Amino acid sequence: MIRAAIALFLAVLAAPAQAIDIQRVISPGGIEAWLVEDHSIPFTALDLEFRGGASLDAPGKRGAINLMTATLEEGAGKLDSTAFAQAVEDLGARLNFDVGDDSLSVSMRALTENRDQAANLLALALSQPRFDDSAIERVRAQIQAIIRREATDPQSIAAKEMAKQSWGDHPYGSSTNGDAASVAALSRQDLVAAKNRVLARDRVVIGAAGDITPEELGLLVDRILGRLPEEGTAPLPGTAELAVAGGVTVIDWDSPQTIVSFAGPGLPIDDPDYFAAYVANHILGGGGFSSRLMEEIREKRGLTYGVYSGLATGIYGQSWRGAMAGSNATIGEALALIRQEWDRMAAEGVTDQELTDAKTYLTGEYPLRFDGNGKIAAILAGMQLTGFPIDYPNTRNQKVEAVTAADVQRVAQRLLDSDNLRFVLVGRPEGVDPDEGAAATN
Repeated sequence: MIRAAIALFLAVLAAPAQAIDIQRVISPGGIEAWLVEDHSIPFTALDLEFRGGASLDAPGKRGAINLMTATLEEGAGKLDSTAFAQAVEDLGARLNFDVGDDSLSVSMRALTENRDQAANLLALALSQPRFDDSAIERVRAQIQAIIRREATDPQSIAAKEMAKQSWGDHPYGSSTNGDAASVAALSRQDLVAAKNRVLARDRVVIGAAGDITPEELGLLVDRILGRLPEEGTAPLPGTAELAVAGGVTVIDWDSPQTIVSFAGPGLPIDDPDYFAAYVANHILGGGGFSSRLMEEIREKRGLTYGVYSGLATGIYGQSWRGAMAGSNATIGEALALIRQEWDRMAAEGVTDQELTDAKTYLTGEYPLRFDGNGKIAAILAGMQLTGFPIDYPNTRNQKVEAVTAADVQRVAQRLLDSDNLRFVLVGRPEGVDPDEGAAATN
């Protein structure tokens, strides 16, 4: 009986997703949004992504867009921080603001009866943020605390060093938070300038889902964005060229274990080999306990609690990277195994069973991502940000199913060469020789 239930569950997961009806909506003001209409509950989710995000920081002002974003909810118009938060709470709504390397993200969740009022508050936050000195200082202190904490966290140290080596002077090469000195120097005027660099109508993509018609969505979008400038004041970033070459950097850290970050060449989402690489990565290091890296390094030898790899497909630059941690005494053996598995996939490809299992999982889990209007709205905005076509949710699993073992080996031979893997180690690893001049102290 239990086996039958499991078999039924797996069959449901492997079934094609029900077709998702995505409507392209153009507001009266000419702004495009994608909508999945669902009137089953009186609730609407809206996600906006402003292209460029923290990568649009002005020279010498690293961290300004991050600080600005975190201060958007700290009062707008005539409402100070407390009054603005109370107004949102009284509506039972949620407004969230976040920023990363590729976009500044804004989300709104509201019941239908309060949707227009929530939109008014969001419009006020985007167009008339107060940037009160007290709010700026409070948020600045929070960011400085994060920066101090990351300076003593070996995982953050490894990630930052890898980013610096990978992307150099491109914004991808430094933290969106900025550093202690750059954040300390930011003024209110810097935040106003940062807002104008990124918050503009020509930068935005929009996803919406829930109890709203196309006509209502068009009016809502204009209500929220109508007072923003047509164009941002900063050009979008250029392409980031991956600069790492194979080798090892060691950052001395007094700890019984070593943190490992590793990276090599990746590929963009619109590359013809992307789905082959996606399947290959699941087998190599993205599939949890079923992946080759976990099998060789954890299950067979107990050298780590966990190791993973993933395709880092940024809008402006891509890599194929991973991470793990292990004992100082055995980290050299673990690195040798990572290199071994990197090269083995290129040399031998994958088995039919590995390919079948990967496809079953990757096609089965995809429909589960669409289990709520909030998730759907975020997916629709993300699709536009990364350049996926509007029918992508209904064709994506077909692209995964079409991947062959030959496709996987072709992309592995193209990208997986351990001589091109850069390792950044934070700890006191034994049996590891860093590149000449690559050893560093924190």
